[in-house]
Amino acid sequence: MTAANGYAPHRTLPLKVEIVRQFKRRRTLVMFGLLMALPWILVVAFQFGPQAGGDRPATLRMSDLASASGLNFAAFVLSVSVSFLLVVAVALFCGDTVASEASWSSLRYLLAAPVPRDRLLRQKLIVALGYSATAIVCLPLMALLAGTLAFGWHDIQVPGTGETIAALDVLPRFGIVIGYALVSQLVVAALAFLISTVTDSPLGAVGGAVGLWIVSTILQAVEALGTLREFLPTFWNTAWLDALAPDLDWSGMLKGASVSVTYAAILIAVAFRRFRTKDVVS
Repeated sequence: MTAANGYAPHRTLPLKVEIVRQFKRRRTLVMFGLLMALPWILVVAFQFGPQAGGDRPATLRMSDLASASGLNFAAFVLSVSVSFLLVVAVALFCGDTVASEASWSSLRYLLAAPVPRDRLLRQKLIVALGYSATAIVCLPLMALLAGTLAFGWHDIQVPGTGETIAALDVLPRFGIVIGYALVSQLVVAALAFLISTVTDSPLGAVGGAVGLWIVSTILQAVEALGTLREFLPTFWNTAWLDALAPDLDWSGMLKGASVSVTYAAILIAVAFRRFRTKDVVS
């Protein structure tokens, strides 16, 4: 059986087409709108909320230092978002991508175009990861802008001890923080993408990934598991705080990154393997 004249598998479903299709989705615009608005909402909360009086506690929390500088505020916003809001955003972008096609009954028509199955998954995964990465990068950058305008550009104070680190010295470290946040969310992206190839329900794919992430968060609090907790993807979720310590410590972030990348590689491989032989009727 010969291919039709002019048919080139590597030209089907171009990335720019998928990028535009996903950008026009209402959930994309709503999610980015929420992420961009959150730092400003928190600025208003800090500006007009009741101010704590008296001396600061000996052990300073991230929230106690949020209004100390723009950098402190950006770190605070990331700390309150990385465990849930960013998880939901990444799960939405990666879990909705294939399942939504199935729910619209358009998946079989895409494959009949014909778009090779591996290429279909690869193009959708690249675009989903791209939007996820954009979301993760935009949130702390917007928080840094909002925090700097509201609280000024000052040296950062370290949570716990209140030690001060020069702002210009922290900027490269803040890049490390964002980079680690990107890597740590790969597990969520891969898990949501795998579930998206299994179900015809976008909500089920997104909810399933978020639900399993919550289960992992609960399990990491069970001290009886001992060192087994270190193999949970959520255990190293806050290892990025080591980048803001007076002495930069890479150990936790390296362990967390290795766990995240390993899980993500396995989950994505399973998604591709399963979809190659899946009977697509949607």
